[in-house]
Amino acid sequence: MAGKLYPDAAAALEGVLRDDMLIASGGFGLCGIPERLLTAIRDSGVKGLTFASNNAGIDNEGIGMLLRTQQVKKMISSYVGENKEFERQFLSGELEVEFCPQGTLAERMRAGGAGIPGFYTKTGVGTQVAEGKEHKEFANRDGVMETYILERGIFADLAIVKAWKADETGNLVFRKTARNFNLPAATCGKVCVVEVEEIVPTGSLDPDCIHLPGVYVQRMIVGAPYDKKIEFTTTREREAA
Repeated sequence: MAGKLYPDAAAALEGVLRDDMLIASGGFGLCGIPERLLTAIRDSGVKGLTFASNNAGIDNEGIGMLLRTQQVKKMISSYVGENKEFERQFLSGELEVEFCPQGTLAERMRAGGAGIPGFYTKTGVGTQVAEGKEHKEFANRDGVMETYILERGIFADLAIVKAWKADETGNLVFRKTARNFNLPAATCGKVCVVEVEEIVPTGSLDPDCIHLPGVYVQRMIVGAPYDKKIEFTTTREREAA
């Protein structure tokens, strides 16, 4: 180990994992998920986990593989499709699910990272999302009173994310849409562990291109090479020329 860099995912998570912890995980579908770290969490055997993540991957990929081993007790998620095991556990009462709109989930993570305990939003008012939450009236820009609900910031025990590049101090660059939930998730954990495709020397990244400052990052691993996985494929027969 040199500085923040660890030899592998198991080493980077050593001393951090425990049962019943809250983990914020980056990724959207299978895009930009911290797959090496998720595999190490599965192999560690910790259980009773709560994950704050846009979704739970698919069967046996992403958080889906932790559902298969029944190490997850609760998901704080926006989208729960593409995963039959998720569906089975939810309908059978084995898995608790807290539905959270995508924008609200991203803001809850961002708020936690900024030390903000809660915020009001119109999203979800009048739906199942608003049940049990504080309602408050505020005037909009036209002076009309409207109802908002209180959402809580997410303060995770651990954040796991995937980045494209990092320098040796942990400054991160995310690639295109793989930035998704990785950036807000990285900020809201007490400890942030990152897997990257490439480590470059300190000072070689353009400061204007850094998406997340290294102050948020405690531990890193190089996870490359990666195979590009997709949720499902849709094809059509090639037409004759």
